[in-house]
Amino acid sequence: MKFKYRLAYYLFGAVIGVMFLIFFLDNKKAEFCYLPNCRVLKNIRSKGMTISPEAQKKLNERWVTIDDVKACTENGDVIFSKSKDKYKGGTIYIIEGKSTKNELIEVEVVNYDNKVLLKDINKI
Repeated sequence: MKFKYRLAYYLFGAVIGVMFLIFFLDNKKAEFCYLPNCRVLKNIRSKGMTISPEAQKKLNERWVTIDDVKACTENGDVIFSKSKDKYKGGTIYIIEGKSTKNELIEVEVVNYDNKVLLKDINKI
């Protein structure tokens, strides 16, 4: 079989395979989440969040809202060099991100086995 025919068969099969994957993965709403940053943020979002008194004080000041914290946990970056400290049976993670007003904020959360504690919020 000549090369051009083999290439045509290969491309035809690749196009059919890609269409098959797009059709099934789109219906499953699957996402690629294998990188460490994505895995930590997904784990944090999957649990219920409790708020510490320090964070509640910052939320009461009205310069940041809980929606800003949620936006930060969806699109933020985990700073692993500052994270991974142990705190009362959980792991502290520092997340840098943007609020809904495009201001840079830093969220400090403690990740436990069954919940997440919002420990502190700071402006950068």
